[in-house]
Amino acid sequence: MRFLDVAKVYASSGAGGNGCIAFRREKFIEFGGPYGGDGGRGGDVWVEAVENLNTLIDYRYQQHVKAENGKGGKGKVMTGANGADAVMKVPVGTQIYEEDGETLIADLAQTGQRMRLLRGGNGGFGNAHFKSSTNQAPDFANPGQPMEERIFILKLKLIADAGLIGMPNAGKSTFVSRVSAARAKIADYPFTTLEPQLGVVKIDDFDFVIADLPGLIEGAHEGVGLGDRFLGHAERCGAILHLVDGTEDAIAKTYKTIRTELGAYGHGLDKKFEILALNKCDAIPPGDLAKKKAALEKASGQKVYILSGVSGRGVNDVLRVMAAQIRRRREERAEEKEMRQPKIARIPSTRAGRQSVNFKAPVVPAETLKSVAAYEKLKSDEARAAARKSASKPAPLAKLQKQTAAAPKKSVKGPAKTAPKPRGKAKPKPLSKAKPRSHSGWAKAKPRNASRTRQRAGKGHQKKQRR
Repeated sequence: MRFLDVAKVYASSGAGGNGCIAFRREKFIEFGGPYGGDGGRGGDVWVEAVENLNTLIDYRYQQHVKAENGKGGKGKVMTGANGADAVMKVPVGTQIYEEDGETLIADLAQTGQRMRLLRGGNGGFGNAHFKSSTNQAPDFANPGQPMEERIFILKLKLIADAGLIGMPNAGKSTFVSRVSAARAKIADYPFTTLEPQLGVVKIDDFDFVIADLPGLIEGAHEGVGLGDRFLGHAERCGAILHLVDGTEDAIAKTYKTIRTELGAYGHGLDKKFEILALNKCDAIPPGDLAKKKAALEKASGQKVYILSGVSGRGVNDVLRVMAAQIRRRREERAEEKEMRQPKIARIPSTRAGRQSVNFKAPVVPAETLKSVAAYEKLKSDEARAAARKSASKPAPLAKLQKQTAAAPKKSVKGPAKTAPKPRGKAKPKPLSKAKPRSHSGWAKAKPRNASRTRQRAGKGHQKKQRR
């Protein structure tokens, strides 16, 4: 697969669907009213970092990314369907820039990290949205919002723990092939490596990723040779292994040339932890090897390691130094990540929760016990003070008289008491005769009382007869 670390993409989100103008027309419904639905929302454009990619070659052939438009609204107050989102899948370590290539928008340095680049347009309102008491039959609707279009520049910076830099033919590809399973191209002419190569190194049960970068020459920051654009892959590295070809004559000049190019590139590469090694020691006589090592230490001012990528001499020593630096950098990053996250100290509220943290924890927390004891002491002090105050205060005269004087007994008038009658056997009560029941099922009607007028009339009739 061809390696590509820069790509240009034309992206556009989806436009919103138009609102619908419709009216309800049904039998037996006299006033149907507006019946148009809203339009659907347009799709967004997302970018996502995935783990299985290591190049941007897909966007060399697919330069246009477009999300789906929203559907228009329909009658019966039906909302249109939303447009599907467009997701750009890129390798981990990809940076998203504006069209100018300098304004950074997003840096996807972790697997699964997502970001929305363009937002889809909202759908327009149908005429049913505008109905009101004053406008009961609106005959208009809103169109959907337009889409967004932008041009993005994608730049890939490989996620590697260590990077290899040096002049062409310094033995970088041979070193990577020696310490990892990567099979980089090796030849006896300069600029054999035209694109970065990644390899996984394992030393003393510790793994890290190393990147083989193309060679640098004098004037690389001005575009000479392959330029310095591949140095961007070393920006994320925790350590840099600078290999110097020991078979050359001007070793100090070669070292200073590479350091000058790193300083001209910037981005903090010249301040990274550097391991300086003199390569191809198996092709140098022992006497010349000591002189070249001393000259390189004098020019650099740091320790110089001697190794050979072909025979393997001194390789493990260099790898252990790199592994120690990478482990230290990972620990520092983990601490910084923990410091950025807000820490919320939560005290368990149950006994089981407290004993899960500390088996000897009391049933009630110590802070609660102290507060309860202080509250009880305060209450007892207040009660004692109130008792002393009431004891020292003299009681009122009326209260003392009521307490000392006995209440007079009131005489109750009633019948005179008689001697109690002797108890004897109680006489049985006579049984009452049962009333005969009428055999008819109908109850007898009660006689109606004659009115006073009739009674008077009856009495007058009787007097006439007597006469």
